[in-house]
Amino acid sequence: MEDRARSQERITQSDLARLADLAEADLADLFDRTPDLAALYRDRVLCVALCQGAALHYADGRNGVKDFDVWTFFAAHPARPFPSRRRKVLDFGPSKFGRSPGAPARFTGRRVDMLGRSLPEPPDADPIEAIRHYLRARRTPTAKLLGEKAVVLISPQGQRGTVACGWP
Repeated sequence: MEDRARSQERITQSDLARLADLAEADLADLFDRTPDLAALYRDRVLCVALCQGAALHYADGRNGVKDFDVWTFFAAHPARPFPSRRRKVLDFGPSKFGRSPGAPARFTGRRVDMLGRSLPEPPDADPIEAIRHYLRARRTPTAKLLGEKAVVLISPQGQRGTVACGWP
């Protein structure tokens, strides 16, 4: 696989489905390893979203894909927030996007960063509105950073590909 800083290949529904599968497997693994966290957050997923540069590329077709930043947003549990520093790096695998420069040697494709955040929303909140509230409030450096580009829903499946905010 060729290492290119940014891929200009379009992100399709199939690519979003691949990211959804990676996110689902990542959460299953996390919750298997941390039953206390699973007890609090397994049933509080609001949505999974592609954010930052790759999301902007999905929306505008010009930005390019350096890597995939996949965020899972949870309805905050009153006992404690989802660990905001939790980050897992995965391999998208062989694809039209090529390989991320500087990725671990075992990677065959673009890097996928899995991150999460709990939002002050009820578990039945509308995912798009929950994300919009979070980004508009700009209370944290993360919210400010995510709000600078785009957010594209990966799940729930019925909203996959919806540009929730950030573009245009």
